[in-house]
Amino acid sequence: MNELQEQIKQIGQTLGKVVVGQADVIDQLLVALLANGHVILEGVPGTGKTLTVKVLAQLIQADFCRIQLTPDILPSDILGTNVFDLNTRDFTLKKGPVFTQVLLADEVNRTPPKTQAALLEAMEEQQVTLDGTLHPLPDLFWVIATQNSLEFEGTYPLPEAQLDRFLFKLVINYPDPQSEKQILKNTQAGFEARRVNIRNFKPVMGEKAVLAARQAARQIKADDAILDYLLALTQKTRQSPDLSLGASPRSTVSWLQASKAHAWLQGQTYVTPDNVKAVAAPLLRHRLILGPEAQLDGLTTDKVIVSLLKQVAVPR
Repeated sequence: MNELQEQIKQIGQTLGKVVVGQADVIDQLLVALLANGHVILEGVPGTGKTLTVKVLAQLIQADFCRIQLTPDILPSDILGTNVFDLNTRDFTLKKGPVFTQVLLADEVNRTPPKTQAALLEAMEEQQVTLDGTLHPLPDLFWVIATQNSLEFEGTYPLPEAQLDRFLFKLVINYPDPQSEKQILKNTQAGFEARRVNIRNFKPVMGEKAVLAARQAARQIKADDAILDYLLALTQKTRQSPDLSLGASPRSTVSWLQASKAHAWLQGQTYVTPDNVKAVAAPLLRHRLILGPEAQLDGLTTDKVIVSLLKQVAVPR
């Protein structure tokens, strides 16, 4: 178990050298990987969203596929289709890009609801149904969807029921000046993000090790006091006058899993309130809906989450 923890930490350190200035995002991505939860990455163009996922896939030795989602893309373009073979006189499955281990769905909010639903069904069930036949997806099936935080014209925002299927929503902001200067130094030294595939990133761990790490994270203990703390926080979101929609029961389960993964990464054998708080914002920000008055007051979901955490007593 200690060896697995060291490997995950090594992945984080390597990612931090390539994607400079996004340490928090990298940490939360690793938590999501361990908790077996899909992720939404939101940020303006050019902040390293694709680069982060591409390098991470290489470091865990996973098959990687990227889909550029557009308004005219069809479900069959993602899932695949059965093609009739004239030689064998039978249908054969032409697999789509969803049959991979790490799938990057770029600009998920630019594709129509029908295509979004097809992708999200694969995420939830970890299988694809084509012409009545079930096709299982890999054990290490992990979706990271990106979306632009500024351009909303011509987009199809994900409805609340589909957003709830994502474990985390991570926001990538601009790096600080010191980090951006390091990016310039790396570029001057010869680093090219577009040629990252040919760089010699030595894989740190494989599929079996990642699955073993997930299993180890699930074994982390959570006391009844922690479960009560999670329930109290969830109930608080449903009672808050600032919110028109609170956290779902799926949110509570996901919160527990993410807290365990965070605790495991810290080398702990049990969950503490600090672990619960550490994953609160990325876990809740896409699930909560602000009420009209809160929006007029200039509140954000992140501010409401901070306020709710202060309102619930921390178990001792």
